[in-house]
Amino acid sequence: MTQPGKDDNWLVRPSTIRLLWVVFIVILALTVVADFLIDHHATFGIDGTIGFYAWYGFVSCVVLVVGAKGLGVLLKRKDTYYDG
Repeated sequence: MTQPGKDDNWLVRPSTIRLLWVVFIVILALTVVADFLIDHHATFGIDGTIGFYAWYGFVSCVVLVVGAKGLGVLLKRKDTYYDG
């Protein structure tokens, strides 16, 4: 029998998870900072705002998660649904 934690994948280690969070936050910050250097050619007006694609993606993700939760409540069945 192996020791717990000995064969853990590198992706589940707390130090790796912390490092991935830091890397992702730095990448996000760099893309928002780079947005200041780009000349925007807005098609709809709002898409020319600073950081539009960052906050639009975040809001879209939140809407999808909330919608999925609502759909789960709507389609939920009792635990005894398949009992005879």
